[in-house]
Amino acid sequence: MSSVRFRVLPRAALSFAEHSLRRTTEKWLTIALLTLPGMIIFLMFLLIPIFQSSYYSLFKWNGFGPPTDFRGLSNYIDLFKDSVFIRSILNSLILMSSSLLLQLPLALGLALLVGRGRLFGRQLFRAILFIPYIFSEVITALIWLYVLHPNMGLMNRVFEAIIPNFKYIAWLADRNIALYAIFLVLTWKYFGFYMILYMAGLQSIPKELEEAGRIDGCNEFQVLRFVTIPLLGRTIRLTIFLSVLGSFQQFVVVWILTQGGPVNATSTIATYLYKYGIQRFALGYGSAVAVVLFCITLFFSLGYQRIVMYQDYVLRD
Repeated sequence: MSSVRFRVLPRAALSFAEHSLRRTTEKWLTIALLTLPGMIIFLMFLLIPIFQSSYYSLFKWNGFGPPTDFRGLSNYIDLFKDSVFIRSILNSLILMSSSLLLQLPLALGLALLVGRGRLFGRQLFRAILFIPYIFSEVITALIWLYVLHPNMGLMNRVFEAIIPNFKYIAWLADRNIALYAIFLVLTWKYFGFYMILYMAGLQSIPKELEEAGRIDGCNEFQVLRFVTIPLLGRTIRLTIFLSVLGSFQQFVVVWILTQGGPVNATSTIATYLYKYGIQRFALGYGSAVAVVLFCITLFFSLGYQRIVMYQDYVLRD
């Protein structure tokens, strides 16, 4: 009887091991099949172009034929010697800071007004404010081309009706105000998106916490400062992250409205790349611009997530 057990148990153990191995193999095969299409797309459209751009940035190359004129880091040296490129970085920083100081607080204020205030018809008001975000950037830019037209534009007509002896302003042709006109367009388009994000964050805050603050003697401003805003911290940090990246990558609206003009007054890093890299068939130089833009966004993304947003991951875990 003991000899029978000795022969049966190894077979059972072997069957269990084969079954476990089969299940593990099937699991990893399923994971591989599900992730393979995404990994192929990620490899073809992200990783390979990044390495190609880094390689082409070391050559003087017009895009035709293989690159042969090796220049090393000369493209990067010429890039940072160009005052137009430096101006493009400054313009991107201006758009970024204006977004952080004006656009996001405006969206937060509207979210608090619509989400917490007793506003009549707030659902309709919320829908109207979100409509501009639905439009594509091309449609948005075309709409504002008519609004900011120097002669027949809606903006000048409104100011003419309000201000006596008002002289029409060339909003997109004056280098002193063109960049701020573009920021107005970007604010009109994106503040509805940020407002919806803030309203979603507000809905996740239990009203009992705000009521507890009022019971403890806090006024509405103190409830907002010490209860609502801190609990919205995760959403605020996310919108700052999206706003900064969007400011550095802005292209479509700027290109359609001004193409970086007048006199490079509204040039951003993306429009500089297109104008001085692609339009002039200087693909090696343009690749250097692309690498710099990639490094700026990559270092900011990694640093911001590691330093600022890391607490959100820790608290969630």
